[in-house]
Amino acid sequence: MRLLFTIFVLALSFYAFFDCARSQQEEVRRLPKWAWLLLIFLFSSIGAIAWFVLGKPRKNPGPGRGGRGKIIPPDDDPDFLRKL
Repeated sequence: MRLLFTIFVLALSFYAFFDCARSQQEEVRRLPKWAWLLLIFLFSSIGAIAWFVLGKPRKNPGPGRGGRGKIIPPDDDPDFLRKL
């Protein structure tokens, strides 16, 4: 059980480190990218969790209502029907 926990912490730390390294500098939140990498390297589990909660770039929800919206067929779309 102890070995499994150690492997989990190492895997989480490696994933966070490489995820941070691959992120664009302009998209990283709160701290500069080099600071996040140093934080993850020095404080593996705490730094990795902090990266995922505070520093990781958010996914762009896209235009409109955000995210993938429900597709409305033209005959049910009020904006489309107004244009007719």
